[in-house]
Amino acid sequence: MPAAADIAEPRRAAGLSKLASGLYLVATPIGNLGDLSPRAVAVLAAVDTVLCEDTRHSGRLMAHLGLKVRLEPYHEHNAAKVRPRLIEALAQGATLALISDAGMPAIADPGMKLVEAATRAGILVSAVPGPSAGIMALAISGLPTDRYFFQGFLPSKASARRKTLAEIAPIPATLVLFESPHRLAKCLADAAEILGPRPAAIARELTKLHEEVRRGTLGALAAAFAEEPAPKGEIVVVIGPPGDEIASVDETTVEALLLEALPIHGASRAAALVAEKTGRPRASLYRRLLELRGER
Repeated sequence: MPAAADIAEPRRAAGLSKLASGLYLVATPIGNLGDLSPRAVAVLAAVDTVLCEDTRHSGRLMAHLGLKVRLEPYHEHNAAKVRPRLIEALAQGATLALISDAGMPAIADPGMKLVEAATRAGILVSAVPGPSAGIMALAISGLPTDRYFFQGFLPSKASARRKTLAEIAPIPATLVLFESPHRLAKCLADAAEILGPRPAAIARELTKLHEEVRRGTLGALAAAFAEEPAPKGEIVVVIGPPGDEIASVDETTVEALLLEALPIHGASRAAALVAEKTGRPRASLYRRLLELRGER
């Protein structure tokens, strides 16, 4: 257990006396404020300025931490304009912290270009580790984690989204995507068509009160979300690598695939299609489909 003095004095707890000049990437909680480390608090307290996406959002976090720090907005709308001034300040010896609204900054956000510019200028760039929605979703997805590919957000336009999915389809790794709630159903439908019946997990509201992970094949998940209102919160989509389809399809998912295909193709063709996707015997699938149809 940490001593009371260490909790009250995060700078000392983190072993900080004076920060070297440079850019510090500080991961912030993705939901649960208890995930912020003492070292993260110490760095935020020690820098000259904290760069953030939304000063109102980050201001509430600083107030919760009891920190009085200078906040400056840095986001996609002003990044190109303010970046040269920030690099100049860093070159002159400033200490800046970069945070995002949630998670690790510079990952699929405008901070990436600030880091690139700082490293090109020979400026120190360091990071304080912490929560990451993509990594957390991957870890609890139940899918292979030894090799993964982080795509970030897919394009919003359907044609560009489908093109990107086709480009990443052959990658022999688990895919990790960010998606907005109102585009999730369309994203899953496109992924199911292009990637096939791969196992997937949809992680939502991670570390928060209503944390949820839903698992199944892309087709089954696409069908489910198409019939529901758009979910709330931040979404991470984790998709299994190519070649894992057969091993990962359980009985519940097989039944969902059969019922999904039945209205479109009829019993015989539906059984044949699901047999191709799952490697299950066509005859046994046909019998099971007749049972399911009778039950319904």
